[in-house]
Amino acid sequence: MWLLLSPTALEAPFLRGEPFTFLGRKGLRGEGFLYLETGIGKVNAALTLAAWAGQNPVEKALLFGIAGAYPGTGLAPGAVVLVGEEVEADLGLKAGLEPLGFPALQVGERRYYNRFPLDPGLTQELAQALGLKVVVGLTRDLVSEGPEEAEALARQWGAQVESMEGAAFARACLALGVRGAELRAISNPAGVRDKRAWRVREAVGALEEALGRILKE
Repeated sequence: MWLLLSPTALEAPFLRGEPFTFLGRKGLRGEGFLYLETGIGKVNAALTLAAWAGQNPVEKALLFGIAGAYPGTGLAPGAVVLVGEEVEADLGLKAGLEPLGFPALQVGERRYYNRFPLDPGLTQELAQALGLKVVVGLTRDLVSEGPEEAEALARQWGAQVESMEGAAFARACLALGVRGAELRAISNPAGVRDKRAWRVREAVGALEEALGRILKE
């Protein structure tokens, strides 16, 4: 059974199931999955996953939604990728949290500062089944507001896609011991705020196709 999460219900109009509400947002009980709308941003994503997992067993979780692609990645609108590692780029100093000496999370002997891996086994299973590229995601509450800023972030952190939730989801999965994966469809170039350049409909259609295949596996 999959626990599916997306920041907005607008990214999941194709899912069908028995509706309910959780933390005041949309939920669905469907065939082979349970879906939760998390709300936008890091706090909402982590809070929703943690609150649900605290009350219910979670076998495996998938965060999905639209994202921006950084310059030079070759990822056009409508492209779908899996995120293998997330960077929380607005935590700590501009160089990250490690120079301050405080890890964001410690699991056993492993310390995590700004980089949080998704479950590698689950991610590779999905990548092979769907034939998708695995990339590095970058997460900030304040997204890139111009191409130059987007390019600088991508260069500093070695990231290919940008979202507002991925790192929080990945960190929460690590803390809770949940097998988590992340699926993103490109809707726009990162740093381009003009919605006329966005292709949300194409990105959501790509998510529908990819999720349909995942739920059939």
